[in-house]
Amino acid sequence: MKISILGGGGFLGRKIAAKLAKDGTLGGKPIAELTLFDVVDPPKPEAPFPVNAIGGDVVNLPDSAIPAGTSVVFHLAAVVSAQAEADYDLGRRVNIRGTDAVIDRCRALGTRPRVVFTSSVASFSADQNSILPDNTRQIPGNSYGAQKAAAELFLADASRRGFLDVVSLRLPTVIVRPGRPNKAASSFFSAIVREPLLGLDTELPVGDDFAVWVCSPRRAVNWLMHAASMDTSKMGLDRSIDPPGISTTVAHLLQALEQVSPGASRHVKRVADETIAAIVSTWPPAFEALHARTLGFSAHEPVLEVVRAFIEDDLAATKADRGIAV
Repeated sequence: MKISILGGGGFLGRKIAAKLAKDGTLGGKPIAELTLFDVVDPPKPEAPFPVNAIGGDVVNLPDSAIPAGTSVVFHLAAVVSAQAEADYDLGRRVNIRGTDAVIDRCRALGTRPRVVFTSSVASFSADQNSILPDNTRQIPGNSYGAQKAAAELFLADASRRGFLDVVSLRLPTVIVRPGRPNKAASSFFSAIVREPLLGLDTELPVGDDFAVWVCSPRRAVNWLMHAASMDTSKMGLDRSIDPPGISTTVAHLLQALEQVSPGASRHVKRVADETIAAIVSTWPPAFEALHARTLGFSAHEPVLEVVRAFIEDDLAATKADRGIAV
């Protein structure tokens, strides 16, 4: 089995690559080759099979990014939320035309590879009191969400036509992200846990009662792996899934932080940011996510376990990346 990860140098791309390298299989099938593609050559994990690292532009996707014989493509390449809102042209170029390039390459292969696409809860809009059922219509409140929703439709149509076999996962906000803050509007949800655990101050742009739909990196990787190997024969035309995340508030998240690191939350400074708040306030705080469970997507762990998982999996590496003594 050959696998490609587009966005292989990103946070989730690296975790998926590491998981594949460790397991050596996907869905019980041995991996023969892994290709990682990103803007610059992604880091290659040690693996019992060949790993290729390729840098380039997803809009001008080279054939080598999805080589002949590829069975699974993880399409993670994207311009994130706040950046897509600030730079409309860049967001459209990467998130829409980049997806077009993926479709064109899969069509040229002629072998209908499985494509796992990371969409987002940002493709919906709702108030803080909403719990969205699976059949909710997507009405994005930001350009990033609109681009993700449009990409879902293009990929579903390409799947209907037999060019590829897509599963689009509308991921919750993934926390706690390792490394450094990025340009995602949701970045602060990770920062209010990560930075205090590093002994650093960080800003909270929304109120403590703000609710958000989240998932852990562990769970996101688990879902993406399942999407790559699941039976899609009963999905029909609807190829998009709301995975079963967990709804939490900022206050609950900070409470979990205090349980594992007493006093850490003092590093969180309340500083209102109208631009960020305007983006994230349109994102639904909860989903029913019943359909995902019938398709075998695993339920989420409590928020306290999300914080503990970051400490176990990523805190040491994040300290090293930031030049902080472990």
